Amino acid sequence: MAKKRRRKSGKTGQISGVLAIILAAGLWLYRGGYLNQLIGAGSDNVAITARTSSDNKLDSDAYTKLAKLDFASGDKPVVPVNGGKSTLNSAAWKSEHIDFGNLDRLNRTTTDTAYLSRRNLGHSAGRPSQEWTPTGWHYNRGSTDIYNRGHLIAYTLTFNINASGQYSAGAEGSSDNPKNLGTQSAYSNQILMQIYEGKVRQSLEDGKQVIYQVTTVFRGDELMPRGYWLQALSTDGSLNFNVYIFNVQPGYQFNYTDGSSKIDRNMKVDESGLDN
Repeated sequence: MAKKRRRKSGKTGQISGVLAIILAAGLWLYRGGYLNQLIGAGSDNVAITARTSSDNKLDSDAYTKLAKLDFASGDKPVVPVNGGKSTLNSAAWKSEHIDFGNLDRLNRTTTDTAYLSRRNLGHSAGRPSQEWTPTGWHYNRGSTDIYNRGHLIAYTLTFNINASGQYSAGAEGSSDNPKNLGTQSAYSNQILMQIYEGKVRQSLEDGKQVIYQVTTVFRGDELMPRGYWLQALSTDGSLNFNVYIFNVQPGYQFNYTDGSSKIDRNMKVDESGLDN
């Protein structure tokens, strides 16, 4: 005679149901919560961490990871670095000055680190014209401006500092300094960069002392930056950010090898939740 199968108790069924719910919730959190934090981090979906340096030197490993990130249409244009927290050392702030990084072997900009106070604030009115041609530069054609000579450290944050980066009362801002200009898309410069420059400016207006570091990120020997790595920290910690912004332009594709571009109406950015 065949043995009758025992029916599972109600208790066992309840436990299985609870486990199923837990597993489903975990999967939802992973897909919806964790991965959403990585949107815009490129096709590799890699969270970028960085090390703190006592003298605010660049973390070359983090730079290499950022240079490998690819932007795909529909991605977010800003990627948090190190969880959005700066790795700068606030104790390094001693006086107002800017460490302008030397151009590299290809004549490309590198890293500028600015030590700023309210005394470095200025206005854009009357800014001198820019003549320097950064690597990967192309003049705008037609009615749409997609190329900017983008300042690493904004012109309006560099007053009373001379071309050598030293404090000098009355010195005009750094406008046409080759160490402070890169080929930047109009969108990256005028929309994305200004969000974070505004945070620095507000902090200075509030009387804070701020360290602000900007790095142009290149892949290999390409002449146009793939993106701009920005981080800032005030000495009291009230200002603290660390982000990478892609050097992209909605409606266009860039060839970063030489900076040339072509129209691509399918090229879009996801601006939802953009920090502004």
